[in-house]
Amino acid sequence: MNPTVSLVMVSYQTRDLIVRALTALRDTGTGVDYEVIVVDNASADGSADAIAAALPEVRVVRLAHNVGFGRAVNVGAELARGDYVLLMNPDTEPVGDVLGEFVAFARANPAHRVYTGRTLRQDGTDDGRSVFALPSLWGYFCFAAGLSTVFRGSRLFNPEELPGLDRNRPTPVPAASGCLLLVERALFAELRGFAPDYFMYSEDIDLCHRATGLGATPVLVPTARVLHIGGASSTSVGKRVMVLRGKTTYVRLRWSGSRAAVGRALLAAGIAVRAAGARLTGRAGYWREVWAQRRTWLAGWPPLAELPPVVPVPVPPDPSAPPARSARSGPPG
Repeated sequence: MNPTVSLVMVSYQTRDLIVRALTALRDTGTGVDYEVIVVDNASADGSADAIAAALPEVRVVRLAHNVGFGRAVNVGAELARGDYVLLMNPDTEPVGDVLGEFVAFARANPAHRVYTGRTLRQDGTDDGRSVFALPSLWGYFCFAAGLSTVFRGSRLFNPEELPGLDRNRPTPVPAASGCLLLVERALFAELRGFAPDYFMYSEDIDLCHRATGLGATPVLVPTARVLHIGGASSTSVGKRVMVLRGKTTYVRLRWSGSRAAVGRALLAAGIAVRAAGARLTGRAGYWREVWAQRRTWLAGWPPLAELPPVVPVPVPPDPSAPPARSARSGPPG
């Protein structure tokens, strides 16, 4: 019998975090049948070996090159057998029965087809990073003018982060984060997964945009919650540059040429303002470094033809290892 949920998790230099996350998920217990597929993006820290040793029930796919988040997820989703594909970051830990909450809501509300939950800080407060608005010229203008920073709690001046959204009740949302995302496997297949044009960031917003075009309505499920450490494998400057590359790739793919040009100009203006402020105040100097790399992020991610190929690395079976078992629905007996 096929599992209900196929959890696909991407690993890159997060050995201890991912083992802890998957162990916590197993030990939390759930009534949902699930399988776990980890796609390792050529980590150099022994992530794949550590997962295989600590959690033999997990299927580990080792890639020869780091192909980014979305394309790695697509590899795992191709192997999935569940009714739903669930994405969780390795730097998360479940709060309660996250699988059970997702599945119960999805079965009761099947028309949504795309579901996200709440990502919490260590103190239990919502970090506000699981749902977003779709990119807009107004949002980018507010970023360029600094309005989204000065008036971060304003729905008008900070539309992207959806301030004021009631995260304590089920709410349709424009887009959701791939940090915690449940998608009907049939829909994920119909969309052909994440667009391969993205190495990292904004591929989840792109997926929600395309899913909405097929009639889905992404929704926040407030009872599906995880603790989110956040940014475990990205430096401050490096992460910001990658986020901007994702944003400029999105406008390149989904907006008209003229609208995309305006969007990139507004993003550049916003970074320029912040870099100038950092120079004057001596604070937040990372914005100056991000500005120095503007040619990189304004170009977005390179064309697919220039990205490394997706090449799984075969791992010969260990004759001394016990046979792999299916993911359990609760702690080992």
